[in-house]
Amino acid sequence: QILVLLVILLSSFFFWILCKFWQDRWLTAGLSLQIFAPYAHLSSITVMVILSWPVGFYLIRLEEEARIRRYKMASDDRERTKRCNTLTKLRALQVAIGLPFLLILLCLYVLPLGIHSPCIQEEGKLGPKPDFFGHRGAPMLGPENTMMSFEKAVEQGAYGLESDVQVSLDQVPFLMHDNDLRRTTNIREVLPNASLTHSTFFRWHFLSTLNAGKWFVQSRSKPFYKMKRLSKADRERAENQTIPKLTDLLELAQKEKKFVIFDLNAPPQKHPLRNTYVRHIVSVILASKIEQHLIFWLPNFDRQYVRNAAPGFQHVGRLFSIERLTKENISRINVDYKRLFYRGLREYKAANIKINLYLVNEPWLYSLAWCSRIHSVTTDNIHILSQLNQPYFLMTPGYYMFMWLLMDSVSAVLIVTIFYFHWWRERKKEAFDNASIRPERGSQESSNLSIKPPFRVMESPWTLAALYPALTKNTKKYPGSRRLLVVPKKTASEPEQVKGTIKPLMPHEDAVRQLASTKKSFESMWDAARKDTFQTALPSLNMNKPTISSVEI
Repeated sequence: QILVLLVILLSSFFFWILCKFWQDRWLTAGLSLQIFAPYAHLSSITVMVILSWPVGFYLIRLEEEARIRRYKMASDDRERTKRCNTLTKLRALQVAIGLPFLLILLCLYVLPLGIHSPCIQEEGKLGPKPDFFGHRGAPMLGPENTMMSFEKAVEQGAYGLESDVQVSLDQVPFLMHDNDLRRTTNIREVLPNASLTHSTFFRWHFLSTLNAGKWFVQSRSKPFYKMKRLSKADRERAENQTIPKLTDLLELAQKEKKFVIFDLNAPPQKHPLRNTYVRHIVSVILASKIEQHLIFWLPNFDRQYVRNAAPGFQHVGRLFSIERLTKENISRINVDYKRLFYRGLREYKAANIKINLYLVNEPWLYSLAWCSRIHSVTTDNIHILSQLNQPYFLMTPGYYMFMWLLMDSVSAVLIVTIFYFHWWRERKKEAFDNASIRPERGSQESSNLSIKPPFRVMESPWTLAALYPALTKNTKKYPGSRRLLVVPKKTASEPEQVKGTIKPLMPHEDAVRQLASTKKSFESMWDAARKDTFQTALPSLNMNKPTISSVEI
């Protein structure tokens, strides 16, 4: 019991760890069922058909074993209880194997009734293809948050450019995601003692001298698993990248007519722009002369000032309630795809709120967003997703229903056929075994016939022991009339009865020939011997008739 308790506690602990630290992955796995469920259903039915072969074989064997044990149960009453227990175990095994198999199969047959996949829809109802926001540019084609990366995103047809903005100590906005410079610059080579310093405590003059591309080319491990090998020209270009300013990104967006959305990181407490960084960023944007409608304003801090200073900005909210979005006059939200699909997508679509999802890198996830009529996505994988012409796993309800009924019918026929085949093969094997056992049993019985004479023939037919074996032979100890007693048990002092030592009478060869040739003479000799025996024994029987005086129990 202690061991079982420890196993339960350890299992619960590891399950809690998985739920705590892999929460996002569990959400993604659950979300993937919305698009993979129809194909997982059809594949599961195929797996059940394959599993029906060993399951059917084992169940038929158990049934045959139970039938044989039931047949043998009446032969020995002492083992009846044990065999009943064995039959119960066999039935329990059949139920433990067959019942789950049957329940799972039935659930799979009716599973499409509960499947709702956005990619199962009628033709002509598919929404437009979602637009792309390049997450820090195109980070699979160039170093993130560099001008090379943003230019690559524009080449791939990006709808907008996404970035992260910090403010230097001398009030210059620049593009950097991390709070320190170790990962994406060569700060460890230039100034190793200051590598852990917050990036906003450096002046722009120093920041502009750092290299922001060598890590992307010379790193031992690729920044992304599916990242392609760069060409020689792109490698040389990436090695010479530096940290860009916000104004550099705004110039590119104005030139290419691309939208800009960014996360604005608040400076540390000792920074001079700790409380006024939002107003400073707005002034920098307005000074760049970019069209205001190209700015998707995401920061929520001091939003009312931004509305007054730059009325042309398009305000973007987070996963707020519908009431709050309506109150703040926000018609677009930027949310994590995992939170949105589980929070309720239909409510925001019904309120005519445009949705931008992040971070969508997989084709199946982009297909799900496409089928769900999402307006735009933020992605690292823009060069792959931009090549999709239609969503993955798209099918009509009629086609899926046809495949569902076809797979159910074919699988049911195959499973029944497999079970019948195992039953037929077991019956055929049993018939063959019975046919081979019968001749052997007959030959064994004929060979085991005893050639020895019966026990009573071994005794002389002229004594009373042969006629009345229950009568006592100790007439000296019990004189008088003979008494009918139970034969006393043997003791250690009494000699064992000699058996098999008296040789039977063997007739002479001439007598055998005479008996074989003349049946009549044989019968006359047998009648004479029987008559003499009867006449000799009858007077003794009449004189001393046995009387039952006592019986030993």
